[in-house]
Amino acid sequence: MIRKIAITGPESTGKSLLAEQLSRHYNTVWVPEYAREYLENLNRQYRETDIVKIAKGQINNEQSKLKLAKGFLFCDTELIVTKIWSEVKYNRCNQWIIRTIEEHKYDLFLLCDIDLPWVDDPLREHPDKRKFLFDLYQLELINRKLPFYIITGEGNTRLSNAIFFIEKHFRLIC
Repeated sequence: MIRKIAITGPESTGKSLLAEQLSRHYNTVWVPEYAREYLENLNRQYRETDIVKIAKGQINNEQSKLKLAKGFLFCDTELIVTKIWSEVKYNRCNQWIIRTIEEHKYDLFLLCDIDLPWVDDPLREHPDKRKFLFDLYQLELINRKLPFYIITGEGNTRLSNAIFFIEKHFRLIC
């Protein structure tokens, strides 16, 4: 049985690094953030329709990596990210994304806190809205009654905290 763990939260909170570190720790694979790949190869400003393409690409990549996973599959972002992104940018979200959030399940969410310093990146848009966005993610997870833990700390502390909550949630013995 593969347990899917979604790593979510605002921009520049260490999601990618954490997903990669957790996959190494648990000797499995992880799903990189498809939005980054998509946007880096887009030779124009993104549009609202691109967010749906990104969401579909994320799900497709997740399905491919699921076949290679051992025990856990760590997903760097998930569709709540695309939902909040779309709502903040366009004040609405495509119904496909909303439906797929309901249908596409994860066993656990790790919500990355905004306690890391902002790292500037041309693909990041909201250095001044980190708390606002974090609160949106937390509220979304609470309202959907999804199992989640907030991951705090820098460097190895962040990784150790994530491992602690994974072990606690699944009651694993190392």
